[in-house]
Amino acid sequence: MSPLQMLKTSIAAVLSWMVAGLLPSDQPPIFAVIAAIIIVAPSVNQSLAKVFERTLGVLLGVVLAMGVGLLFGQGTWVILLAVVLSVVVAWALRLSVAAGNQLPISAMLVLALGAASPTYSVERIVETVIGAIIAFVINALIVPPVPLEDTKREILTLAEETARSFERLADASIGRKGSEKPGLLLVEVRLLRPMQERADEAVLAAEESLALNPFARRYRPRISAMRDSLDELAHITVPLIGMTRAFRDHYDDELTSEPMMREIAIEMRRIAHDIRMRFVTPHEIGPEESVDTKPLLTTPLIMAAPSGVHWMLIGSLLEDLRRVHGVVAGDDER
Repeated sequence: MSPLQMLKTSIAAVLSWMVAGLLPSDQPPIFAVIAAIIIVAPSVNQSLAKVFERTLGVLLGVVLAMGVGLLFGQGTWVILLAVVLSVVVAWALRLSVAAGNQLPISAMLVLALGAASPTYSVERIVETVIGAIIAFVINALIVPPVPLEDTKREILTLAEETARSFERLADASIGRKGSEKPGLLLVEVRLLRPMQERADEAVLAAEESLALNPFARRYRPRISAMRDSLDELAHITVPLIGMTRAFRDHYDDELTSEPMMREIAIEMRRIAHDIRMRFVTPHEIGPEESVDTKPLLTTPLIMAAPSGVHWMLIGSLLEDLRRVHGVVAGDDER
């Protein structure tokens, strides 16, 4: 939990106790504080969802506790019975995880801390609503957190690893000493897919955090730019994986002696440079700094005729290089 999150949770809990404490009840407003602590979520829309889930769980829990208490009276076994019944009810109604967990907790607290009477149950529901509303308002007003840094870090990690994958493939293409075997290259490049999935989840979380956020307009352009960067990286990693697979499938000891493989390796290193210039460097320099991010892939590649056994692989690599260049240079037709 971040310091800001701790501050907001503390404020919501204290205010919930103070406001709910004004109710004409001889019980401390525990339910209000619990609701406030649970509902201060990382984003406003998540907080709103927790308001409904928490209130529903409490409502069902106190009603069930009241019914069990009126039927069977007081006792430890009655509390255990209420917990078991609450779990069964949550499963039968297919409640969300939050509401399903809250239902038995509320039933247990009602039976353990008070009398299972209609008056007591109504007071606990009102307490919960007060705490939920206060938590939601606090979460909306005190700088709603938008996970920009986490999202940027995931995208930069993906971009840097994509650049390194091109460099590793370039080294293997010319048989550089210490370069990795084609099979290992394919294993490593396939790791870009889960990295891309994590980055996509981070961008999606950032987009969702703008819902009901009063400051959404301030963040929307940056998150939109992150989404565009991730989409562009996706159109680079797909041909990169295809290039690595083709290299693994058609590799032989004579391939690295092909003159065109050296030219292709140079192009791969230029691509790695351009990926860093396009996706990494702009986020690392300060706003007052400037850097030339013009792509290096501007010189036409003159192709020499490959040998008969390698022409298909070289042609495939060149076509994928053309596609990647289109993305990096911003003129991709896709």
